[in-house]
Amino acid sequence: MTTTKVYLEIVKKLREMISADGLKSGDKIPSERELSERLNVGRSSVREALRALELLGLIETRRGEGTYIRDFRGNQLVQILGTFILQDEKAKSDVVETKNLIEMDCLRLAIHRINKTNVLELKKLVDSNQLDDDHFFYSIIEMADNHLFKRIWMILKDYYYSLNIQKPEYSKENFLLLLDALNARNEEKTLLAYRQLRNLSISTDKY
Repeated sequence: MTTTKVYLEIVKKLREMISADGLKSGDKIPSERELSERLNVGRSSVREALRALELLGLIETRRGEGTYIRDFRGNQLVQILGTFILQDEKAKSDVVETKNLIEMDCLRLAIHRINKTNVLELKKLVDSNQLDDDHFFYSIIEMADNHLFKRIWMILKDYYYSLNIQKPEYSKENFLLLLDALNARNEEKTLLAYRQLRNLSISTDKY
């Protein structure tokens, strides 16, 4: 199991533990060491899970005090986590939409930071079927050179794969069309190629 999949499992275990312990907003959660022992997982994996929850705004770390459940609009963390573990249809659509928006923003950045060598290398990998959708966009996001976007995208990607929905198939032609538009540094054509790849409606122009 990959590290990213491990921390999703830990998030689920945390949710169960919080529910069993009756913890609520404002309560302190156990330390990394305690969680590692209690959940029987490595501390690095626990740390990754806690970072993901903090990025989602579900917990907060107070220097010298510990980590606490945030007061999220008056709801208990158990309820919020229930949403982000994707038992809620609105959360599912939000994850997909936000992942798409981040990918489009990274493409906008990559237009100004990508070079022809990058494009040629990606084209070779696409032509030889060595790149799937995840690796393709990971490469694009690396070229966009925004570490926060990358971190958020990786979390959303993992949640996306936890969704109980049919995942689309992508053809290499779609990726090559997108790379050609990037190489031409044409934002309009790049975003159009992205929408075609993701089968998005023209209404995404508002983004």
